[in-house]
Amino acid sequence: MVVAERAGRAAGRQERRRRRVWSVEEKQRIIAETLEPGASVSVVARRHDLNANMLFTWRREAERAAAPRCDGALTFIPAKIDAAPSVASAPMAAAQPGRAAGQIEIALAGGDRVIVGTDVDAAALARVIKVLSRR
Repeated sequence: MVVAERAGRAAGRQERRRRRVWSVEEKQRIIAETLEPGASVSVVARRHDLNANMLFTWRREAERAAAPRCDGALTFIPAKIDAAPSVASAPMAAAQPGRAAGQIEIALAGGDRVIVGTDVDAAALARVIKVLSRR
């Protein structure tokens, strides 16, 4: 093979692998196309000569940018836990709307409330609270 032929092939490969730069407005417009009802990400990607994975990455980045930021600081509220519910507190808990005796109500800083039974799986509850605290 002649050196000139090899150079020609290498140049052809480099041209196909050109790196394009998309403006924020172009990315937003293309992402909006994928969010229309019945739209297919792969069809939109082909239409714009993009890889579908790149388009999914743009969508994730846009979603993260739009999500409210959490500074990561946690605030703990002191709680008093009794070993056994007292007779005086049981009717009071049952009288509260949306709560029965044997339930725990957790009020999160963002205003969300979680009401669970005392037999709740701790790992599942931790996952739910973690998701709610990110909102």
